[in-house]
Amino acid sequence: MVRVAIVGRPNVGKSTLFNRLAGRRAALVDASPGATRDWREGPARLGPARFRLIDTAGLEDSLDDSLAARALACTDAALDTVDLTLFALDGRAGLTPVDRHFARWLRRRGGPVVVLVNKAESAAEQTAIDAFELGLGEPVAVSAQHGLGMAELYDAMMAACPGLDAADEAEASSADALKLAIAGRPNVGKSTLMNRMLGEARVLAGPEAGITRDAIAARWRWRGRDVEPVDTAGLRRGSRVPAGGIERRAADAARSAIAACHVAALAIDATGPMDRQDFAIARQILDEGRAIVVAANKWDLVSPAARDAVRAQLARQLRSALAQARGVAVAPVSALTGYGLDRLMREAFASREVWSRRLPTADLNRWLAAALAHRPPPLDGGRRVRVRYITQVSARPPTFALFANRPGGLAESWRRYLINGLRESFDLPGTPIRLLLRAGRNPYAPAKRAPMREPPSARPRRA
Repeated sequence: MVRVAIVGRPNVGKSTLFNRLAGRRAALVDASPGATRDWREGPARLGPARFRLIDTAGLEDSLDDSLAARALACTDAALDTVDLTLFALDGRAGLTPVDRHFARWLRRRGGPVVVLVNKAESAAEQTAIDAFELGLGEPVAVSAQHGLGMAELYDAMMAACPGLDAADEAEASSADALKLAIAGRPNVGKSTLMNRMLGEARVLAGPEAGITRDAIAARWRWRGRDVEPVDTAGLRRGSRVPAGGIERRAADAARSAIAACHVAALAIDATGPMDRQDFAIARQILDEGRAIVVAANKWDLVSPAARDAVRAQLARQLRSALAQARGVAVAPVSALTGYGLDRLMREAFASREVWSRRLPTADLNRWLAAALAHRPPPLDGGRRVRVRYITQVSARPPTFALFANRPGGLAESWRRYLINGLRESFDLPGTPIRLLLRAGRNPYAPAKRAPMREPPSARPRRA
């Protein structure tokens, strides 16, 4: 599969072009420069061509250990893997010294490059003329926002990378791949954990809080099994996130990644107790119907003498605060050293298995009969509630329909009794269970036949 990267200085429209070619709003777009910090990869198309497209952070000339310098190093690593580079310029701002600097950088790197003059819906002719001096070939005027110049861009890409038209269809996600979202508060080590999984500095990580601004997905194989981890932005309390800002959109992207995953690894700081925001994120995961595993990160900073006490404290907190998903697995890990990573993945795959489980209807109704004998439903206004039948209507998460003559009269405490009984009797730890109440007769019982009527010929005739 041909790989294409989009590079350029901040705020020239790289993410907008990525979304245009990807055919969906996959990359975070914001008017403020530097919205993109990690490179994002996904399938894209332009005309008949299919390829893998990479959106990179804005290029800034920095040689220290700053965030900009680390982002440049990340982009440099991404370019080592591509077949073609699209160098984007801002047609409104004109050619800048930073553009010239990174044009020299691209010439030294070698490889085919196509120069784009973006935002061509406004006057950009002078920028296109000036771009000839970069020594990277004839520039192409495009508008990523309005879709202008896409045919010319296709021709230029074909000329620079003739193998583009021979590219196969974009790779499909493996049907058996575990979709794993890494969620948590800011600065608990989510990006470091992602990099440890992949064995490379795939996403930016550091001591600064809030580095990750988008949900960054990757592909990985663990013990011969496909995994698609997603690094998400740190989630703060909603009251602390400004409305309409880039942090709000980053939080929305994180929630979308959680809603699309199979299992969410809730990363927490093991050097202290779980706080209210940890539990708020856990409840968001469960409300989305996702399985959950707790990754107790920074385990290398917990003294060996205190580890048993920390495990016991976490177990107590989870039992009391997440009663709706009893049995959540806790995996002590160290994203810095890789300790506990295998256990985390084993727990994640086991949680997905529980989350996807289907139970036989006969077993469920035998269990229901025993549960009713042990604790019948309370009366509803002095009238008896007759529970007739239970069946599983879907998995992911396990969802059950309970049929009764007066479903609205079933007390919430009795419903929790049934949910806890299902979890314990059928071994469903760490996953949300949904119980839907339905009125009516048993839908699986054979239909009663109407009494047979005599044919007209058999009826006595009137005199």
